[in-house]
Amino acid sequence: QVQLVESGGGLVQAGGSLRLSCAASGRTFSNYVVAWFRQAPGKDREFVARISKIVGITVYANSVKGRFTISRDNGKNTVYLQMNNLNPEDTGVYYCAAATVQPDYGYWGQGTQVTVSS
Repeated sequence: QVQLVESGGGLVQAGGSLRLSCAASGRTFSNYVVAWFRQAPGKDREFVARISKIVGITVYANSVKGRFTISRDNGKNTVYLQMNNLNPEDTGVYYCAAATVQPDYGYWGQGTQVTVSS
């Protein structure tokens, strides 16, 4: 069992930045693929980024490429999502999820709200 807690969300103006954190507890964090998803009001949940068990392997949604960076610090049991050049379309609840085998994400955090004003 692994438990995930997101933090770092908030209200920012367009063009601003936020860094989200996903802190894990429980089983060895390095054994999990970790991803970020988001859900905007009135829209389906969408994939944002993931980082694999293999160091340096990352995948991003086209909508965030070049603006967002996912990273992990296994020593701190934490995954980060650095979000730069935010725009109102990035608004939504951001969720951290973990899987032993991608894409079966069986562990989810409670979500953190990100609101970008124009």
